[in-house]
Amino acid sequence: MRWAEAVTPVRMQRVAIVVPREALRETLVRLADAGCVEIDRADSSGQGERGPAARRLQLLRAEPPRAMLSADPPDLDALEHEGHTSLLAGEAQLEERSGSAVRRGNVVALAGWCPAAEVPATAGRVAELGCALVALTAPRGVDPPTLLRSTGPVHRSFTPLVRTYGTVPYVDVDPTWPAGIAYVVMFGMMFGDAGHGALLLLMALLLRTGRPRRLVRLRAMWPFIAGAGGTSIAFGFAYGEFFGPTKVLPVLWLAPLDHPERLLAAAGGVGVVLLALAYGAGIVNRWREGGPARALYAVSGIAGSALFLGFVGLAAGGFLHHTYLTLTGAGIAAGGLVLAASGLFTASGGGAPGAVQTAVQLFDSVVRIFSNTVSFARLAAFGLTHAALGAVVWRGTTALAHMGPGGLIGAAAVFTVGNALAFSLEALVAGVQALRLEFYELFSRVFETWGRPFRPWHVPTQHTEVAP
Repeated sequence: MRWAEAVTPVRMQRVAIVVPREALRETLVRLADAGCVEIDRADSSGQGERGPAARRLQLLRAEPPRAMLSADPPDLDALEHEGHTSLLAGEAQLEERSGSAVRRGNVVALAGWCPAAEVPATAGRVAELGCALVALTAPRGVDPPTLLRSTGPVHRSFTPLVRTYGTVPYVDVDPTWPAGIAYVVMFGMMFGDAGHGALLLLMALLLRTGRPRRLVRLRAMWPFIAGAGGTSIAFGFAYGEFFGPTKVLPVLWLAPLDHPERLLAAAGGVGVVLLALAYGAGIVNRWREGGPARALYAVSGIAGSALFLGFVGLAAGGFLHHTYLTLTGAGIAAGGLVLAASGLFTASGGGAPGAVQTAVQLFDSVVRIFSNTVSFARLAAFGLTHAALGAVVWRGTTALAHMGPGGLIGAAAVFTVGNALAFSLEALVAGVQALRLEFYELFSRVFETWGRPFRPWHVPTQHTEVAP
């Protein structure tokens, strides 16, 4: 798979299913069993007239069952009498799709979406029924549904990060890999303790084996948790933290409580790099959404990137007392302001009201750049909090350890309970804060619109006969 394909959603094809009227049910059963076509529905709200199977299912008042379809047309009265709610649910869905068909004489047609790579196989599946799967041009102004690629267990474990925020627009790049990597790095910086990271890694390995059983539904998340544990271990070595400042590990970089200013500067540097990458993705997305003009004038495109880089240059020049760097940063920022103002003024419709709206939006954009950059200081703040909690627990442990046998028992209790509390609290806090930075600071630049998820119609076929 080429790199360009790996970072974009699956290519979708608009299709029409043309079938003889007498073969409609069997065609729909095969398509449902294949589960790779999203069929358009005339009434997407589901409030249209109910079919016979749907009415029978409603009379049974059963919990929503797992839908299934029988290979042959069933006796609906027998299904109702025997309480076969799964088959009734499948027939109800089939009735809904069938009701969306366009009928002309003896020919029935349905429209929908299918992954382009699946079209030949799907066409072959229904061809023997006299059905044709015809490729169509996508309707103007309608974006295809989005289906993100699954490139392995690690990618699948990162996918909820993006899906929780929203559906990636069909024309945008898929940010799953960089979003997942950015998250675990930020988490590790705030949760930097080799001992606590090892516990996370152990939890990930247990999830991989399917234990504990009540958490088996989270099994697919084990690579994500393992990544968070791995970065926590790495930062723990950098900080010299192993269940607190126990001196088990040497400090390879800095001790957070001894050099908070260096940690704060590092957090700012991480923020600048991540924001620059987010702006880069935003430029690509704006170009794909609306062409070069859209990419040039958008606040999340080249104009916003110039503003951001210009302010970074100004800050760096002032800090280093470098006149040329300061002037260069000012020039880039001024260019970004002009581009952003032009884009916002055009979008506002012009005139005096448009000028006021542009001024407000431009001011908001500038403030957001500063506030979003400063927001990454939380990487250092919560890293310091974690280190401080570890230090408190360790000092309490060492103080009790010198008080005889009873003190040793107390020290063991303080060390165990204190680390358990620190681990639980800080894992939650670091997880939430990393998610906040991902969503508000980074994704707000990557995305400006939302896509629609690809929802193929999939109902498995039951080949065993149901007695009337």
